[in-house]
Amino acid sequence: MSRLKVEDYLEQGIHGPKEIKAGERREFLGTLRERVVIVLKRSQVFETNVYPEIEQMMKQYPHSNLFLNGQMDYQYLGKYIKLAMSHDIPYKIVLNKDHNSDLGLVLAESNAINKEEIYIKKQFHAQQVIKKKSFTAFFKRCVKKLLKKR
Repeated sequence: MSRLKVEDYLEQGIHGPKEIKAGERREFLGTLRERVVIVLKRSQVFETNVYPEIEQMMKQYPHSNLFLNGQMDYQYLGKYIKLAMSHDIPYKIVLNKDHNSDLGLVLAESNAINKEEIYIKKQFHAQQVIKKKSFTAFFKRCVKKLLKKR
């Protein structure tokens, strides 16, 4: 056995098998960028509403896989797990203790599709509704206080 093969064998035993594009796999929750259909950032997964784009892509790519960030609480991931189950899409909760990805959800195919735009813009409509409700609630509280003083 040559010296190079022995060193490779020892290195694999210590650090694990060599991976192609390991940094890319860490960022995209275990898959490669070329396979990604659509992603959500962690902050987007924390929102109460499910993004309709995710469901649309699940219908468009029925053989895709859903990868979820395991460092997020299940209460935020549950709505997407139910969505994946309703479309018969397998899901996987990925936990990487060495790297904390900014992504919360990745929908990917098993083969390369090289999609240009994979990021979804944040939903501003839901946030605007909340702000309007809070402003009206504030206004009502002020009116009640004024009426009590009279």
